[in-house]
Amino acid sequence: MKAGADMQRSYDVLFASSNKNKFLEAAKILSEFDISLGLYRCNLVEIQSDSLEDIALQKVDDAFSRCKKPVIIEDDGLYVDRLGGFPGPYSSYVFETIGNAGIIKLLDEKRDASFQSVIAYCDSNNKLSFHGRINGKISAKQAGDGWGYDPIFIPEKESKTFAQIKDKNKISHRYKALVKFANWFEHKQVSACR
Repeated sequence: MKAGADMQRSYDVLFASSNKNKFLEAAKILSEFDISLGLYRCNLVEIQSDSLEDIALQKVDDAFSRCKKPVIIEDDGLYVDRLGGFPGPYSSYVFETIGNAGIIKLLDEKRDASFQSVIAYCDSNNKLSFHGRINGKISAKQAGDGWGYDPIFIPEKESKTFAQIKDKNKISHRYKALVKFANWFEHKQVSACR
C-alpha cells in the first residue's frame, strides 16, 4: 500500500505506523480528549539503540520529513527483569522471532516485567516525547485474544493479562504516554488561539 494512503481528510494529528492495532488504540484513547488521528501508513527507518526515546525521536523525524504535517509515532517495549530488561527496544524483532511462547520458555518463577511506551511528536516547531510505563509480570501461559505481548503481560494489581482485560486502554503504558501528549497538545492549541 502506498505510504499515506489511509490518511483521513479531517484530523488533528497523523499517527505514522504500519501497525493498525497501535493506531486504533491510540485513536480511541485520544478521542476522549477530542483529538482526532489520521493514519499515515508507512514503514519508518528504525535505528538500533538501547533507548526507546532515541528510536522514537528518530522515527518521528523520518515521519515528519515524509508527511510534512503534525505527526506522532509510538514505540514501546516489554522489559523483563529476569532477562536484564530484554527484549526492551528489540521487542518487535523478538516477538517476530520467538513470540510469546518463546518469552515464557525463557523464564523461571521470577517473572517481573514492565511495558514502556514513548509517544514522539513532531511539527515544524516542536519535537517532543512523552513516556508511559506500567509494571507487572509475565504469565505462565498465554491467555486472551489480544495482539503482541498482551496475552502474556499481567499488569500490577490485576490477575488477568492485557488481552483479557476489558478496558486495557484505561491503564496501559500507551494510555499513560498518550494522556501526557494530549494534555500538552490541548495546552498548545489553547495557547495558539490567544
